[in-house]
Amino acid sequence: MTQPSPNPRPLRPLPAFIFMSRWLQLPLYLGLILAQCVYVFHFWIELKDLIGAALGNEAALQHIFAAVAVPGAPVPNKLNETTIMLVVLGLIDVVMISNLLIMVIIGGYETFVSRLDLDGHPDQPEWLSHVNASVLKTKLAMAIIGISSIHLLKTFINANAYEDKVLIAQTVIHIAFLLSAMAIAYTDRITSITHQESKSH
Repeated sequence: MTQPSPNPRPLRPLPAFIFMSRWLQLPLYLGLILAQCVYVFHFWIELKDLIGAALGNEAALQHIFAAVAVPGAPVPNKLNETTIMLVVLGLIDVVMISNLLIMVIIGGYETFVSRLDLDGHPDQPEWLSHVNASVLKTKLAMAIIGISSIHLLKTFINANAYEDKVLIAQTVIHIAFLLSAMAIAYTDRITSITHQESKSH
């Protein structure tokens, strides 16, 4: 890794303006932080209703039933294991999407906008020390697979309420995500090997 020059040559006006345009992405990342706040609020609302339903609160119980209801399927009349599992899977889904947002916000800002200078910070994410566009792309693909798995599991729990074509379509989409992630990882591996070979010559 090349060290930056201690006295970098100043850029000409046009390259400096073009390079400065990367800061146009800052409002996008700030917007994602606001979206993260919405997910946090939604998570606590769902968790509060789950706890309230477990304690016998009728309003919370009805909200839980409405949240996990599947069109065409009978609505449960009491809090059972399947209902709790569906709510918990929904909470896990929110957490995984939140993790995806964090990777995009922190990794994207570090890669495309400006350094965060977190070297030596005790809370620096392990993956951020070697993040680049390829690593970020692979991690995002893996996160999307995790989210797709949660949705597929929620569908299979209520498989009787869905038509076969819906189950097949969701399974095919999940497999497409898996194949896409494998293709991205394989492409990055080839690129990395080619890069190492070019440096050795």
